[in-house]
Amino acid sequence: MTDIEETAAMPMLNQLRQDHANMARMLHVLQLKQKTLASGERPNFQLVREVVDYILDYQDGFSQPLEKVCSERLRELAPESEEVTERLAKDYRALKAQLKRLSGDLDMILMDAVMPMDRFADDLRAYLDAHRAYLRDERELLFPLIREYFDEGDLERLAEALPDNAAAELERLQEAYPELYAELRDAPDPVT
Repeated sequence: MTDIEETAAMPMLNQLRQDHANMARMLHVLQLKQKTLASGERPNFQLVREVVDYILDYQDGFSQPLEKVCSERLRELAPESEEVTERLAKDYRALKAQLKRLSGDLDMILMDAVMPMDRFADDLRAYLDAHRAYLRDERELLFPLIREYFDEGDLERLAEALPDNAAAELERLQEAYPELYAELRDAPDPVT
């Protein structure tokens, strides 16, 4: 990649890093609630519901289109990257399935159905570990491929798959998930 292409790629890669940082904050909020649950206390399950809903919305509106653009284009540009993109796609599908199971369990908890809290805490912990591993793999495996192979046109297609802008997303978050927004505002900046 030339210096000019590297310069064009920087805003896109910075946006991807920012999105990772935002997801890490979400996971941090969930981790705090998981620790509360693991200690035998009852966390704010409505807040957990908001985080899970937000992540599911984010996956549908952001992650899936982004993954599609990246994996299809990388297959064309660097066929040797297919192993990495296939593994990430498989891990992503497993992660989404885990989160949907947690969402179903949350529905049961919020309806006061009998749910073993230790199992829910363990499942939440497993999800958090898997999602953090997925973010690490994207950062260490996918981002370098994007930096190496994508040209300006590829980066534009990638940008079209991203949310319109961070400010609009933050405003939507604040309106749709007020408790989550308040919790995120107080969350520490994650290491990305």
